[in-house]
Amino acid sequence: MNTGKTMEKRTTERQFVKYVSQNILGMLGISAYILADTFFISGAEGAKGITALNLVLPIYSLIFGIGAMMGVGSAIRFNILRSRKDQRADLYFSNAVLFAVILGAVFMLMGALIPGQIIAALGGDAVIVKIGTPYTRTFLMFTPFFMGNYICNAFVRNDGNPSRAMQATVISSLFNIVMDYILMFPLGMGMTGAALATAFSPVVGILICCTHLFSKKSTVKFVWQKPSLRRLVESCQLGTAAFIGELSSGVTTAVFNFLILGLTGNDGVAAYGIVANTAIVATSIFNGVSQGVQPLLSESYGKGDPTSVKKILKLSVETALVLAVLIIVFTGCFTETIVDVFNSEKNEQMAAYALVGVRLYFTGFLFAGFNIVGTGYLSATESARWAFITSIVRGVAAIIVCAFVLAWLFGMTGIWLAFPAAEFITAILMIVAIKKS
Repeated sequence: MNTGKTMEKRTTERQFVKYVSQNILGMLGISAYILADTFFISGAEGAKGITALNLVLPIYSLIFGIGAMMGVGSAIRFNILRSRKDQRADLYFSNAVLFAVILGAVFMLMGALIPGQIIAALGGDAVIVKIGTPYTRTFLMFTPFFMGNYICNAFVRNDGNPSRAMQATVISSLFNIVMDYILMFPLGMGMTGAALATAFSPVVGILICCTHLFSKKSTVKFVWQKPSLRRLVESCQLGTAAFIGELSSGVTTAVFNFLILGLTGNDGVAAYGIVANTAIVATSIFNGVSQGVQPLLSESYGKGDPTSVKKILKLSVETALVLAVLIIVFTGCFTETIVDVFNSEKNEQMAAYALVGVRLYFTGFLFAGFNIVGTGYLSATESARWAFITSIVRGVAAIIVCAFVLAWLFGMTGIWLAFPAAEFITAILMIVAIKKS
């Protein structure tokens, strides 16, 4: 009996390491191309280019959030139903893909008709609008592919092939980085080149995912059907945490940009661009843990195995805390190097803001890692109400209140402290949510 339990424990741990490690690598691939975008744009356009990029990041977050909500939510629903031998599992992939096309078309129209107005509405002046319009127009035209890539990747991972999902993400990110350089510098296409490189990368990711989806090993089916709002809502209920997790970075960016423009102007926004884009790497690591364990959690939950669910949750939280400490130590030791990489113009004022920002902002990941893993657990175990509450508090309510209050009290220092404060408040709520769920 004890031997059987030991073997089961080792199997769970091996699966945990496999899914989490490969998903972290995949998510790091995504953050790598975002950093590459920032690095190349800083070299080609300087601080104004970083400012333009940072102002449109909320649009990116919205697009990725919708794709994550449909993809992760549908894949969770697929996994739970499949573990219960329910034939309705086959309907969720195609439904998500069809809605990616429908919703993506809305963003394509915005990109074709009003890209400049979007940047202006997000706080850009005439110079920033001119620099950022070609970039915004181009990436919005590829919205269905961004959403579709999230969906395909989530289903490949949940269909028992995390290695292929990781390969799709890493290879598409490497493609983006290489094409970033080629299009921006040898071909001299500037911001438009950066946008084209970013826009084509999800196409590469989808093609790699298709090598699994069209293989004999795949249990995922595309079923031609009329798009079902009911199935979309059922999926989105479980994908809400993923949506708000992606959207929260956009909300944070928009609020911080607004406050920083009033406090320090474009130099402050450029400094926040460095902090925010570097923070994406840290966030991606915790998203890798959360999304990596999601197939294991939803499968164990679907089979009615609470012991495995608790074991996986414990491993996830321990992993997140260890990684958080390593990230805080690393960024504290190499703050100047991080800032210098993105400061091609040697802007001393921007650097001064960013140096303080990195050191203070990143302390929040001690709590953020736990919160990201917690919301993933709540979604995977159908605790949709608690997942929604904790996600809203973390991604919208707490960060907005903390940003306004602390900025009013402490200026730019308060801006940097808003993220740790909001994550701490959310962590207290998360403990309550996990216990009650």
